[in-house]
Amino acid sequence: MEWKVKHLTEFVADHKQDKGCGIFAVCSAHPLVLEAAIRHARETQSLLLIEATSNQVDQFGGYTGMTPLDFRHFVEQMADEHHLPRHQLILGGDHLGPNRWQTAPAAEAMAHAEELIRHYVAAGFKKIHLDCSMSCADDPVPLTDEIVAERAARLARIAEQTCKEKWGSSDLVYIIGTEVPVPGGAHETLSTLAVTSPQAAKATLQAHRHAFEQQGLNEIWPRIIGLVVQPGVEFDHAHIIDYQPEKSLALSQTIEEFDTMVFEAHSTDYQTPFSLRQLVQHHFAILKVGPALTFALRETLFSLAAIEHELRPSHQCSGLRDVLESVMQEHPQHWEQHYHGNNDQRRLARGYSYSDRVRYYWPDHDIDEAYSRLVTHLADEAIPLPLISQYLPLQYTRVREGRLAATPHELIIDHIQDVLRQYHAACMSTQSSH
Repeated sequence: MEWKVKHLTEFVADHKQDKGCGIFAVCSAHPLVLEAAIRHARETQSLLLIEATSNQVDQFGGYTGMTPLDFRHFVEQMADEHHLPRHQLILGGDHLGPNRWQTAPAAEAMAHAEELIRHYVAAGFKKIHLDCSMSCADDPVPLTDEIVAERAARLARIAEQTCKEKWGSSDLVYIIGTEVPVPGGAHETLSTLAVTSPQAAKATLQAHRHAFEQQGLNEIWPRIIGLVVQPGVEFDHAHIIDYQPEKSLALSQTIEEFDTMVFEAHSTDYQTPFSLRQLVQHHFAILKVGPALTFALRETLFSLAAIEHELRPSHQCSGLRDVLESVMQEHPQHWEQHYHGNNDQRRLARGYSYSDRVRYYWPDHDIDEAYSRLVTHLADEAIPLPLISQYLPLQYTRVREGRLAATPHELIIDHIQDVLRQYHAACMSTQSSH
């Protein structure tokens, strides 16, 4: 596996030589999103970085029900099925720290975080984001840089030990720091966003360097390849804050002082292709995307449900939209703290919000059955081309050109890949021949 990590450290070196070179991380556990990403990587012959977050996947199963080892097997099996060579695949862990256990005292939360790190590293995850920025039950708010860094260094020491015990040597790469607001999109309505100051970025780096020295971890500093900052990009339920380069110019230049490090930009979902390209060129060279991919999945399923209603009597339809709304109403824990306003505003948010809280509901048994009925109904006979044109116009063009099969499954995969194609284009080196 060592060569995979070499790819990531060499990627940073390449970016320092050619700042048009970037990489994006797919942050989703949905099977259709993962299939779309795997097939895209196979077709483009590119490296695929897939990341699980600490709330999706942990030693207790997370909200997906998968441990890190389960997730690795799940992804590798899918890669094998779709003929993606495993050497093109890298797994990462995002926001690994006490995030899931913030309501517990710090000692208890950090004990869980240490076990979390052991599970991720032992399962073969190679890109590790150390994030101890959140306050626990008995912590000051906010935490100081020194406390955050000291906890991150404790986790790094455990990661190194685990990697050597399990894999014979340490070949991990690390990301440090965190963005504001919280991962997964802002909870509140946004109008402006504070860009991380150069001083704050340097303070984070200095605190972590000192903490790593205290843990005897000097040798891993060149493998800390990324610092998470806020470049001024974010989304809430109905708004997107677009990248404004002039606001982050001083921050962008800060990382040029560090030969082995780039910035990692979270919440880049829904940025324009031009903004994504600018982010990479300004050293935000690792782009994270997650909700935008499941948003695209939801768009396609809603479009297919509309097509189904055109083709069948209502009583013979899958009822996907109604089932989804019913389940979300019955089990509101994934959205009620996030969506506000009157009943109509919350109903619209449940279906259409950029933060895409729908993504937590696709594994539900009733919703999954409705999805299966929808796909079966539309696979029975050819979908009329005018309806594809009406509801999925980009896919219609590819169907007409003979580049895409007009089946429900292929239409879904292709629409998700529309998002992936934007990220791939943004990360392509200006010196690349591809």
